[in-house]
Amino acid sequence: MMKQYSDLEYLRLSKWQKFLYKIVSFFCAIPRAIGHFFKNIGGYIKKAALAVVGEFRDIGVTFVHGDWKTKVSYLVMGFGNIARGQILRGLLFLLFEIVFIVYMIVAGGHWMAMLPSLGKQGPTQDYNAVLDQYTTTYHDNSFKILLYGVLTIFFIVAFIYTWRLNVKQNKLMEQIIKKGGKLKSDREDLRSMVDENFYKTLLALPLTGILVFTVLPIVFMILVAFTNYDGAHNGFSNNLFTWVGLDNFNTLFSWKSAGGGQSYSATFGEILAWTLMWAFLATFTNYFLGMFVAMMINKKGIHLKKMWRTILVMTVAIPQFISLLYVSKMFARNGLINLTLGPQGLGWFKQPLPFWEDATWARVTVILINVWIGIPYLMLITTGILMNIPADLYESAKIDGANAWQQYTKITLPYMLFITGPYLLTSFTGNMNNFNVIYLLTGGAPTNPKASGAAGSVGYTDLLITWLFKITTGAESQYYLASVVGIMVFVVVALISLVVYNVLPSIKNEEDFQ
Repeated sequence: MMKQYSDLEYLRLSKWQKFLYKIVSFFCAIPRAIGHFFKNIGGYIKKAALAVVGEFRDIGVTFVHGDWKTKVSYLVMGFGNIARGQILRGLLFLLFEIVFIVYMIVAGGHWMAMLPSLGKQGPTQDYNAVLDQYTTTYHDNSFKILLYGVLTIFFIVAFIYTWRLNVKQNKLMEQIIKKGGKLKSDREDLRSMVDENFYKTLLALPLTGILVFTVLPIVFMILVAFTNYDGAHNGFSNNLFTWVGLDNFNTLFSWKSAGGGQSYSATFGEILAWTLMWAFLATFTNYFLGMFVAMMINKKGIHLKKMWRTILVMTVAIPQFISLLYVSKMFARNGLINLTLGPQGLGWFKQPLPFWEDATWARVTVILINVWIGIPYLMLITTGILMNIPADLYESAKIDGANAWQQYTKITLPYMLFITGPYLLTSFTGNMNNFNVIYLLTGGAPTNPKASGAAGSVGYTDLLITWLFKITTGAESQYYLASVVGIMVFVVVALISLVVYNVLPSIKNEEDFQ
């Protein structure tokens, strides 16, 4: 257990002791933050369970004590609204119920019935008397069954929520009438939709879009991890895919050898370690070097400031698809760099430098090239922030005898970290999923021979996101394993984001720089 210093004890520490204390405090806070996170999850689950119990109790009480109009509304949604004069609301409830019932009869029931099996009959070869040859007859489609089954579940959840809203409305109307109040008319409801409740009207369509085009695909992707969906079982033109439970997770986290090479678990661990190392170095090298460049350009006495900024921004203006592919060729074995430094050029090296052939060289090279890409972004971001730091602070520090380094560590850096803390977090998570730089420069190369048995052609510079891409391409695409990797990427990113976000000074001490 780390000793906690009081404010007075902390002030007595040397500069390096303070630095070491902060580092140790940060890493010691991570287990506590994770424990607090899971404790909060337990609290949320308990609250959710109590809320569900409370909802069921309220439904029963409303039915027992409600009038006949309310009781009928339990079966015919909107009846209570129509009977009490709120025709528009009642018709909308009723229309939703009719659409739901028709959908479940026509299609929804079928998809729900097929969901447990994901299909019973795959494609067959049947004799066609007209063509005098065997042709493929397609039957069930596992992909459609899973997709429309999930969509149907979403529709059922939406219906339950709407039905509960219908019950609440009846209870509320009864209470208003008993107190002698007046219910809203249809005209007042319409006016409310473009007045005090206009935000609900505006958010209805975007919210529906998020559910259909964001939440639904995420749920679908998670469910794929529990199937054997791959190139040989695509659910339609080849074999059907089925549920396999936790087999795919066992495969990823198994220590058994994968096809003669190292295990999937070891491969995943290596790629995860490199991904975290890459994200850390790519984030902070760009951050501090970009800040340094911005400070140099903003320094008094520097001429042609606009020209220097324009030159740096040129790397941002050129699409990465062009610039990174070009740079990749420059550092190739027979590229411009090796031709210049080799025997045919300056003669500094007798052999071509293994920029993309050696694992260490490749990793260092992609980090350095990423600096070239990232510095202009950080220069633009930090330039505006540096201009907002009050000049009085620097003048007071100079009067007190502070040198340039002390001004940087006591004024500039704390201010920058406070303002850009959330950006650093998003940049870190973005670099963990930085597909462009790695794929366009190296494609994951050089190949890791120890991981030859794992899915995809695993390389030493592969991130989790590029490995995931390789798993899903080719004739033997293993979509189920890619889904498992995607889930693990989400878990890692989510845990890091939640822990770091809660210890950021920008969040904990919002008032410090007010």
